Amino acid sequence: MLRHSVALLLVCAVRVLPAQAPKITANGDPSVRADSIYRLAVDPARFPEEDAAFLLDDGVIRAEADGRGTRTFRQIVQVLKPSAVERLQEQSFGYSPRHERLTINWIRVVRPNGDVVSAKPAHVQDADVPADTDDPVYSDRRVKRASLSGVAPGTIVDYSYTIVELKPAMPRDFYHWWGVSTGLQVARSRLVVDVPATLTPRILEQNLNFARVEKTAGGRRVYTWATANLPKIKREMLAADSNGVYMSLAVAAPIAWEDVGRWYNGLARVRETASPWVAARVDSVVRGARTHDDSIRAVHKWVAQDVRYVSIDLGIGGYQPREPERVVRTGFGDCKDKATLFVAALRHLRISAYPVLLSSRGGVRRELPTIKQFDHAIAAVSTASGYTFTDLTAGVVPYGELPLGEQGGFALIIRPDGSSEQVTLPKVPLTANHSSVRVVATLDSTGLLDGVYEEAGEGAAQYGLRNLFYNPLDSAQRANLGNAIAGRLFEGAEGDSLVGFDGKDLAARAQTTLFIRHGKAATPTGATMILHMPLGSMSSMTSGAKELEAQEKRRFPIDPGQFWGAHSSVTEYAITLPSGWHAQLPKGVTAAGAFGTYESSYTEVGGVLRLTRRIVGATEVQPPEKIGDFIAWLRAVGADDAKFIVLTRGSTAGG
Repeated sequence: MLRHSVALLLVCAVRVLPAQAPKITANGDPSVRADSIYRLAVDPARFPEEDAAFLLDDGVIRAEADGRGTRTFRQIVQVLKPSAVERLQEQSFGYSPRHERLTINWIRVVRPNGDVVSAKPAHVQDADVPADTDDPVYSDRRVKRASLSGVAPGTIVDYSYTIVELKPAMPRDFYHWWGVSTGLQVARSRLVVDVPATLTPRILEQNLNFARVEKTAGGRRVYTWATANLPKIKREMLAADSNGVYMSLAVAAPIAWEDVGRWYNGLARVRETASPWVAARVDSVVRGARTHDDSIRAVHKWVAQDVRYVSIDLGIGGYQPREPERVVRTGFGDCKDKATLFVAALRHLRISAYPVLLSSRGGVRRELPTIKQFDHAIAAVSTASGYTFTDLTAGVVPYGELPLGEQGGFALIIRPDGSSEQVTLPKVPLTANHSSVRVVATLDSTGLLDGVYEEAGEGAAQYGLRNLFYNPLDSAQRANLGNAIAGRLFEGAEGDSLVGFDGKDLAARAQTTLFIRHGKAATPTGATMILHMPLGSMSSMTSGAKELEAQEKRRFPIDPGQFWGAHSSVTEYAITLPSGWHAQLPKGVTAAGAFGTYESSYTEVGGVLRLTRRIVGATEVQPPEKIGDFIAWLRAVGADDAKFIVLTRGSTAGG
């Protein structure tokens, strides 16, 4: 019944030809009747919260057994509000020119009755995607940008483009992802995938509420996913990526991860040997090393910090690394270049090391083996207990640690004989990512404060400090940084004698200290002083709880990792009060649960006021039914809402 109902919904707009994908030309798609689609235009008054709507979201993919193929996409978008005009009048289409050909079939602006406002773009240009020096991804991309005229509320933007895969980087490999759910409401949605009848692709469907249709004829098999009238899905706070709401599907070639490993090894194996010149450089790097581990760390520091990282297209489709000697002589390389150099250097030292493929964004679907799910390369060093993984693009991450975003992800270790090993990258306890701030200070009777600020970080919590001190600071930079830190803590405070560390020394503890001078911490008012709460108030948590309570029934799972993240922290102030002064203390708060742990304490002993806040994050995704528990937890944390502490002269400390 579901298949028949979908067919009826689409009969006037999208017509799927039996057992073959439609052939798209510059004159249009014979399986889509544009006039019928245009008549689906909605009344903007019915959708006051939306600025645009998909009348059609359509894809036609033809894949061959050798990995070649075409993919054509068409979107017909109705402009509802001025806020959508800017993003719709500039269209961008990305492709990889070394192995793909992009054709814009048409871009036109029309009215719902079909009248043409503009028949083609006012301007079209090609542009390179700039190399990103921070994001470790392959970059074999160009963008074709088209500027449209006549886009305005009440018009419809109708465009179609085709990308031809001429020579896939890995033969027999293809991978296509399709989001049925989008950021807008969708009147008609269709994906057609056409493959040889002898090829059975791997298909992963997620949360679909309709069934696909399969037809075979003339030596081809056609899969069609078609549905209609999809409402816009409202975003929810802390929505988990892995959820049961968004509908999507992926189609991949019927290959195995072992095939991916053998193919990459064929590209990289010849590059994983150090030339005599590189070997001499490696020997120089490890000359002062006393132990096996010292040698590895010396090579790691050399490759991670002395070889500049760039994200540019180098090699076959962005996948083949350059020779280590070229990398060292030029002084730069992308992720696979740096990983290959590291592997070659360690093998010269007779240490077993291997390149490792992964996704820099995570989320690899193990059920769908394909090189297209990987965009990053790191290295693995063989140890007696397994492997030590290291990312050579992360110059502030010590050897033996991985950036937080890579931990727990799927990866593929590539061995010299072409075999491979599927692994889950190690994930450290969140308490290993710990930051601490301690301020020891003295307050005088005028409300001014002098003291010492100390900050330290471990695990992922150290990277910010390491970046701050990665390069030596001159006197002006040091003074400006010190004043910025002090001024952030107390009004008008000055920083003095900032002490950092060598951020490039990965064995050095990430820490800094600073003297704070003349900070306005309290306001005298006769026999009392109002101390402005250095820790800050958590009352915003209560506001967040109210906002969540007012929302409709929760649909998405809750990801606490987006709240405080996978780390812990402690912040402490020890303030010596003026002689004879005491504090009226707020009540401490403790809130512990599946969403994290929060603890605050306020004490005064021997004239020293101690304010302490401890936070431990959480990462385990919770079902949407736990939203009530989350709201209650937010309210419990929000109860720590003191914005100031009253200091009185001559009285005793109170609770």
